Amino acid sequence: MGWLIFIAFIIYVVYSSSKKKSAFVKKPAYNSYTNRRPYSPPIVNKKLNEDQIYIEKIKLSDEQQKLFDKIENSNDHFFITGKAGTGKSVLLQYLKYKSHKKLVIGAFTGVAALNVGGQTLNSLFQIPTGFIDISKLRVSHRVATLLRHIDSVVIDEISMVRVDMMEAINVLLQQARGNKIPFGGVQMVMFGDLYQLPPVVSDEGLHEYFAHNYGGPYFFNADVWKNTKINIFELTHIFRQENDQVFRDVLNAVRKNQIEEITLNTLNERHVANIPIEGVVTLATRNDVVNEINSTRLRQINSPEFEYRADISGTLERSYFPAEEFLRLKKGAQVMLLKNDPERRWVNGTVGVVESLSQTEIKVRINGEIIYSVPQASWTKIRYYYDQETRKIKEEVLSTFTQFPLRLAWAFTIHKSQGKTYNSVIVNMEGGAFAHGQTYVALSRCTSLNGLYLTQPITREDIQVDPLVTSFMEQIVIEEIEVK
Repeated sequence: MGWLIFIAFIIYVVYSSSKKKSAFVKKPAYNSYTNRRPYSPPIVNKKLNEDQIYIEKIKLSDEQQKLFDKIENSNDHFFITGKAGTGKSVLLQYLKYKSHKKLVIGAFTGVAALNVGGQTLNSLFQIPTGFIDISKLRVSHRVATLLRHIDSVVIDEISMVRVDMMEAINVLLQQARGNKIPFGGVQMVMFGDLYQLPPVVSDEGLHEYFAHNYGGPYFFNADVWKNTKINIFELTHIFRQENDQVFRDVLNAVRKNQIEEITLNTLNERHVANIPIEGVVTLATRNDVVNEINSTRLRQINSPEFEYRADISGTLERSYFPAEEFLRLKKGAQVMLLKNDPERRWVNGTVGVVESLSQTEIKVRINGEIIYSVPQASWTKIRYYYDQETRKIKEEVLSTFTQFPLRLAWAFTIHKSQGKTYNSVIVNMEGGAFAHGQTYVALSRCTSLNGLYLTQPITREDIQVDPLVTSFMEQIVIEEIEVK
């Protein structure tokens, strides 16, 4: 009887130990007796990743430099727009690091805010989520102290900012600064392309409310926009498809939904039978398609699976997570790097292949050539505040998310491809486009028409542009950027 108790105790200890999971878990390889054929690790197309330039080494184009100077040397309001690949994000980042002004950076989504090193607009201004009742807004003491001491508010992805958010920002700035002029006298600098990401209005009642009271849900429908002088400039030099005039013409036609039959036929010639399976990324409209592609490709690799758990400190909402909380990888998996490397070996969006895995290290082969050890990275959720002693705008860290900056990247959603550049792209429009600008965003990630592959032909129904956007863009006056 005693030996039975002893065995039971040993089993209990082993079971208890297995329940205490570490941040790292190595999963067993697939059964070697299955009939799954052996998998050879892919060699990424050397031209899959477009070369990137870091802010410290960047030389602005003439038009970017002119705009930077205009923003830096005036208190005027600016809306900077431009087609995909014209350098809007580069100019925003350059402004963030090179401006001498006291500025804060805001974005609509949590991930976008983390990527630009700013706050969400809801967090920055302490605006409640959901519908915003302007009449009930009262600026908090902390936010008011901050807003009284800033020179500029910079907003990324302004196309996603709803009309009620725009009105709220104006009201809170006016309250904080005790000034009834637009935005309380603070300079507003807004970046975005209205032909890409629209604001999210999921409720039909809200659609009707915004249409009846403002004329639409967009930031430009706000009363403050209509009553304020906004300098509108458009970046025109396309860097991404610089060497492919035919593709640029196709994209311009898709962007404005002015595509003729001959142009659509040219695009759909990229619906070919022999679509590559290696050295290419797939962009899809739906999460379930993306998850199925990634999980299927991962299962096909006959090697041990490793799991890495993120370390999260403070309070961070799941919608803010910049990477997987539980990252599952195998040797040979195609992955995307999610954060710029301090040593400048890769950038956010670079795609590579896992070369080896261990408890503390992941090695990734990039562009089929060089193997790098990828260390864990940390993202911080911050809050701006005004330091009265130094008279400077500072950042307070509210929470951190630490994880290997990798994600499976045989496929990802079109929305998550925003701002990325690749030389070989499969566009999967299964189920059709369901948002304005979605097809344009997907197609414009690729640098050339020859590097683009379609799983099904693009239909006219897939090319969607909001008539409100078309009308607005036709009515505004875009100022000329005078360059030598």
